[in-house]
Amino acid sequence: MVTIKDIAKAAGVSVTTVSRALNGYDDVNEVTRQKIKDIAQGLGYSPNMAARSLISKKTKTLGLLLSNVTRTSSKDNIAFEILCGMNDRSGELDYDLVLFSTTPQKQKIKSYKTLCQERGVDGVIIMGIRLDDEYLKEVVSSQIPCVLIDIPLEGPNVGYVTSDNVGGANRAVSYLLEAGHRKIGVINGHSQADVSVQRLKGYKQALERFGLPFDESLIMDGSFSEAGAKEAVYRLLAQQPDITALFCISDLMALGALQAVRGLGLQVPGQISVVGFDNIDVTAYCSPALTTVNQNKYEMGYQAAQMLIDLLEGRKVSHRLMLDTELIVRESVSSR
Repeated sequence: MVTIKDIAKAAGVSVTTVSRALNGYDDVNEVTRQKIKDIAQGLGYSPNMAARSLISKKTKTLGLLLSNVTRTSSKDNIAFEILCGMNDRSGELDYDLVLFSTTPQKQKIKSYKTLCQERGVDGVIIMGIRLDDEYLKEVVSSQIPCVLIDIPLEGPNVGYVTSDNVGGANRAVSYLLEAGHRKIGVINGHSQADVSVQRLKGYKQALERFGLPFDESLIMDGSFSEAGAKEAVYRLLAQQPDITALFCISDLMALGALQAVRGLGLQVPGQISVVGFDNIDVTAYCSPALTTVNQNKYEMGYQAAQMLIDLLEGRKVSHRLMLDTELIVRESVSSR
């Protein structure tokens, strides 16, 4: 096996110089650094990551912590696209990415700090947990750097990446209002998801801009599931049969809404218009194709990994990042 001693001998420099060159120290001449890298590559050198981590106390490994991973949302490619962005950026910056999950039951047994230590990660990206999750208290006070997806918390070692959920929802509902709809139902997620809170805020802003009052009876939670949304639409339309449009705060719930409307013998968009949020892949191919709000899911993951690595490497960066959203107009909305 090739060692740094072999590289040092071939380059005519000290072992210390080789070590500092390969580990990115800025006190090595750039010409020398490149020469050492070229020789290392030519000799087929592969660093001993275990030994390196023992010396530096760093593993160069990021953790992605997901909560309540299930198969019920297999149509929802959000997590996969975010994961792709994280994986690409961490790989570009020479970090590994490991996936681990938790549940409320597991959290009673194992603390956040213990979980991270067992996985050997330098920092963590967290996605999919509730605002009332017990781990969030630990995250804010922990010394382990962390970036949250769609949870607006900050601290010395904590940042977050999210989309413009308020603006996206405002544009979606405004589009329905401009099409002449005045009684618009909302299929929300649940109260402990920040995206639910923010997208409902955007809905209220659009109503206010058009001089319409907010009516709590037009809101029904669908628990971010296709089946939950389907049942919510049945209940909502039974109570409010004169609703002409539905704003669903996730595309997965919009798919459930489409099923419910058809199940009631109604047509989309002829009798009920439907708008979603997220722009998951299937929305372009369902019937009718769904009007929705696009958020850049890949970029969320990419920027989350970048922010976490910036925190780990001591750079001064903003601990918050909000990405733009865009209304994608398709076939599920008609004018009144």
